[in-house]
Formats: sequence, C-alpha cells, structure tokens
Amino acid sequence: MTNKKNDLLNILVIGSGGREHALVWKLKQSVKAGKIFVAPGNPGTALIGENVSLDIYDHQAVLECVRQKEVSLVVVGPDDVLAGGLVDFLEEAGVMVFGPTRRAAEVEWSKSFAKDLLKQLNVPTAKSEIFSDIDQAKEYVKNQQYPLVIKASGLAMGKGVVIASSFDEAVQILEEMLVEKVFGTAGDKIIVEEFLEGEEVSIHAFCDGETAVLFPASQDHKQVFDNDQGPNTGGMGTVAPVPFVSKDVLDRIQREVVMPIISELKRLNRPFRGVLYPGIMMTKQGPKVLEFNARFGDPETQSYMRILKTDLVEIILSCTEGRLNEVDVEWEEKSACCIVLASKGYPRDYEKGLPISGINEVEKMEDVVVFHAGTGLVDDHLVTNGGRVFGVTAIGVNLDEALSKAYAAVKIIEFEGKHFRKDIG
Repeated sequence: MTNKKNDLLNILVIGSGGREHALVWKLKQSVKAGKIFVAPGNPGTALIGENVSLDIYDHQAVLECVRQKEVSLVVVGPDDVLAGGLVDFLEEAGVMVFGPTRRAAEVEWSKSFAKDLLKQLNVPTAKSEIFSDIDQAKEYVKNQQYPLVIKASGLAMGKGVVIASSFDEAVQILEEMLVEKVFGTAGDKIIVEEFLEGEEVSIHAFCDGETAVLFPASQDHKQVFDNDQGPNTGGMGTVAPVPFVSKDVLDRIQREVVMPIISELKRLNRPFRGVLYPGIMMTKQGPKVLEFNARFGDPETQSYMRILKTDLVEIILSCTEGRLNEVDVEWEEKSACCIVLASKGYPRDYEKGLPISGINEVEKMEDVVVFHAGTGLVDDHLVTNGGRVFGVTAIGVNLDEALSKAYAAVKIIEFEGKHFRKDIG
C-alpha cells in the first residue's frame, strides 16, 4: 500500500525507546518516506511522526493499524516483539516488514540455540555448557576456573548476564536464575561459559537472507558506573566507529562469524532478513562471539544513525526484497557518540515523573541530536518515564570532538538524580 501522492511509503515503526526515535529520525530523511507512525512511540518520536497508542504484542491490532493508516512498510525495533512472531504474522497478511521471523530471531531469544549453532559451525566463541538442572549446574561449576560467566538463555532486557568471581558466587547466581527465577522463564535454561578477556565490540550487519553488509564497529558501555563498575544495564553509551577495529578485522568477522550463520539459517529454512548483531570479544586469539542479537542495538543505533549516509528506506527495501547486493551502503567519515542519561537507581528501582529542563537549549546546539528513550508528558511538560531517559548524540571529525560536544550538551539537560557515565569512549 503506497501513498499515491508520489508513491511515498507510509512507515510504521514498532517500539518506544531511544533506538526507535533514532530510526524514525533517519527514516524521515528519506526521499521515499511518506507519513511515519510509531507504536507506541515517545514524546521525541511525536515531534517527527505520529504516535499510535497500540498494544504492539496484539498482532491483529497491529495489522488493523497498518490497514487503517495505509502503511506500506513496518520496521520492528524490540527483541521481544520479534520473538513473539509479529514479522511472521504480518508477512502472512502480505505486509512488507523489516526484521527477522521468529525462527530466524531464535539466535537472540534462545542463547542455547545460538550456542549450539556456533559449536556446530566452528565459529569462534567461549567454551560453554547449557543446564536446566540446578544440581548438574552446581556440580559443573565446582571444577571451573574463575571468573565464570552465567547467562539466562532467554530474553532478559540485556541484564541476564552475570559474572561470578568464585564458586560460592556462582552457586548463588545459579540459585537465583534456576530456582528463584529472577529472570522468569528466560532463566529456564542457563549457559555457563568461560570468561573471555579483551575488548568487547558491537558488530551490526544488514542482511537480506543471503547477503550481509557490515556497519562500522561500535562499542557499548554496559555497566552502570564509570570504569565498568556495577551491574549490567541495557547500555550506558556508545561510540562508532571503534578506532582499534580495522577493515581487516571486520572482513574476518564477516567471513568467520556473520556469513556462516546467515548461510546456515538459510539452509535451515530460517532466512535472516533484518539486522544481525553479534556481540564480539576481541581476544588475543582473535574475535570470538559472546552472543547474537537479531535487531538494531540500543544505544548503538543512536550513534549509527548519525553517520549513516545511504538512504535507510532504500537499504531496508533492498533487505526485504533480497537485493542488498545492489545497494552501496555508505557511512560519513566522522565519529559519533551517544551518552545515556539515566534515572537514579537504574538498572534497579527508580522514580518516574520527574520534571526535565534544558532540552530546548540543547536542540539548538550544532552537531548534537537528543533521542528520547524514557520520557513522558504531564500537562505538556516533559518528565522522566524510564530507566534510560535520553541518548545524547553528537558527531565530530574525530571521537574527541564528538564526545566533547555530547558532554557539553549533557551538562545542560537537568532532572533530579540524573546519572550518566563520564568515561564513554
């Protein structure tokens, strides 16, 4: 269903976070974009497109919205929506969707499935074992070297990975995941794996089921406090590209990680169309896979969209139509960063509804764009409404320039208990 005016595409973006705001911001710049709808969206996306109040887990409701708004293309942001099979449902109804089907997205929603796939294909990854029985898991961790990594197999909002520094700590984590169910059903199966040393990077690839085109490497800062201290979060800030990841290394990741997975998923009749995002540890032995995500990263996307040169709608159409090899995906020769402003207490309990100021001033700054993540409106006044409130992004000729612009903006935005890392990049 195209918007007949001049065949512009009406687009529906699914999600409400900073990633979705960044995608909407970039999609809007396309010569092919008509009206942009966002479900449910946030106060930031409302400034660009039209927010639609919709239960994004109700497939029929989404389809009705698509028909009512004459939407031609749906772009799915969140991992749990992909895991719930929205893409399959819409595709069966004849709607064009960007994102993998439920079976292709299993590389993310089941870490145990992904691990088995990596082992089978001899893709470099950490040595690991999978457990659902607490006694077997406890027996196994007795004889392991520490630190040790313990992961919930299912989706846990980026927080289901815990590092145990001793046997006692490992037992406590196993109890919490397998018995107390701190991550719910996501922890029905757990993975115990060796701790890999090195620098972690985020790799993203546009995929059309057969071809994959890698983005520049980015780096997320996952722990809540400076110097990588404190609990894991969904991500406290990103930089892109990463200076220490060369083109040769990216080519190696394409060859040894991305293409074997894409080819195998196609062979298994689960063609992967969308964004494949392996988290990679750069070890002394070379790049090793930590885990897979089946969508744009958050907050990586906020940095990436600032330096993507090629029309995003054109890239998405080429992925859904299986002709990615015809598109030259180009990036600005600049550096981008994203600093996350979080609520006090995140990733645990935090207050909502706190007034926000300074945003209008920041939006006038050159090379700075602020993406809303956890904001709300009360009587037309902007308030906090989530753990990660904003992603403050900036671009520069190099990383230092981008970071100094972003941190200058960070100082101006105010809300009670504002928390951010001072060491991004």
